[in-house]
Amino acid sequence: MRIGQFQTTADEQPWCGVRRADGTVIDLPTAGYRAGVDIPNRTTDLLATWEWRRKVDLAVEYAASTGVGVHEADELDRHAPVTDPEKVVCVGLNYRDHAEEGDNPIPETPVLFSKFPTSVGGPEDTISWDPDLTGKVDYEAELVAVIGEEARRVDQDDALDHVAGFLVGNDVSARDLQHGDGQWVRGKSLDGFAPIGPELVTPDEVSDPHDLDIYAEVNGERLQDSSTSNLIFGIDELVSFCSQAFTLKPGDLLFTGTPPGVGVYRDPPVLLSEGDEVTIGVEELGELTNSCAYL
Repeated sequence: MRIGQFQTTADEQPWCGVRRADGTVIDLPTAGYRAGVDIPNRTTDLLATWEWRRKVDLAVEYAASTGVGVHEADELDRHAPVTDPEKVVCVGLNYRDHAEEGDNPIPETPVLFSKFPTSVGGPEDTISWDPDLTGKVDYEAELVAVIGEEARRVDQDDALDHVAGFLVGNDVSARDLQHGDGQWVRGKSLDGFAPIGPELVTPDEVSDPHDLDIYAEVNGERLQDSSTSNLIFGIDELVSFCSQAFTLKPGDLLFTGTPPGVGVYRDPPVLLSEGDEVTIGVEELGELTNSCAYL
């Protein structure tokens, strides 16, 4: 199942929907209402709903049978598939060769930092920044796990049961702020610096989250090309590790780290400028493309 957030020109607010292989999208709140099931508009609220998968399945079945709430995907505006998460948790240096390219030691335990929720953007949003604030903006291809069930002090063996699905993410980074501040939050948290998409893909449609091709392209040139099999700490380990320290809530985003090839460490460096187009791809999840502009 592929869940996103969409909007028609007549809608006052986005709604969560299921994108089907035939190019149509099912408006879950509308189809659910007609089927007698209450489904909220926001994905974060949906994931916090009791038995949300069963309710979604019923809405999809009703829409397929009646045509209620069915739209053509190309007639809709796409938004970030998850908005207003309580937490955006990120993992640094989680690919050995990425740590090495920056002359960083290989971590013995996960290195965590955060991005503010206001950094979350969607697959059709522009990555924008003030060039007077930062002149070194970089891309980072990442696999993102979305929490679907509250997790507090969970064992690693049970951790994936708390994951609702996976997204493609770009951990956009202002390197001069990140490296100049002595800590990473400001350089990672500019508005729109965490675009995600195209949809949340549920685990049943992902063969193995720890064996997916992952890549980044800038203006059509592939600059990162790796596999999630190279993660130092797997998703189950990360969810368990985080949950020992703080509660993960439905809709929380977990950026799992980026492979080598980021712009700041290339020779010569490849940093983003106005007019650039960045595409992040993860096998089985799709591609996320955003253009860049100055404020």
